[in-house]
Amino acid sequence: QVQLVESGGGLQQVGGSLRHSCAASIPTFSSYAMGWFRQAPGKEREFVAALRDSVYYADSVKGRFTISRDNAKNTVYLQMNSLKPEDTAVYYCAASRMAVLLRDPRGYDYWGQGTQVTVSS
Repeated sequence: QVQLVESGGGLQQVGGSLRHSCAASIPTFSSYAMGWFRQAPGKEREFVAALRDSVYYADSVKGRFTISRDNAKNTVYLQMNSLKPEDTAVYYCAASRMAVLLRDPRGYDYWGQGTQVTVSS
């Protein structure tokens, strides 16, 4: 049974930093594309970043967020710097076996439980 277990997140002030981790119980983890999405109250889930052979970012986080992975630990990370109030959302990690539609939630096969990030001004 595949599980994605997230940690990190929390409350941070504007301009601060947070780091998310997502540990995946996928035997062939290195062959999966990994992504991060977020969902704010009353809004649709939106793409944040994805990584497999290439790295992809939403324009809203480019230059501030960094996605990375450690295949030896079956873990993907999201480093979030220069946080803004509009970054407040529940953040989800996701795994894509086929590595297509990486900017679309429909392209992912497995999802983490989500962790709350709140940025206060």
